[in-house]
Amino acid sequence: MNLFRSEEHIERWLDGRDPGATITVGKLSELAHAWWCDRLPPEWQPRSRELNQAVFDRLGLTGEFWRLA
Repeated sequence: MNLFRSEEHIERWLDGRDPGATITVGKLSELAHAWWCDRLPPEWQPRSRELNQAVFDRLGLTGEFWRLA
């Protein structure tokens, strides 16, 4: 993961390479909360692939990069 100041900064860093996926810091914060918010209880169980995919979908993180295999 790399953090950048702007779209222009990303373009300079990429120097013509494919960017993959980019999200804002705000969206990253939403993802972190959605992904990790339920992990503290002792009875916690890992989510299924389908439920993990639902987290991405709910946050609008769609497309090939965000598709779990």
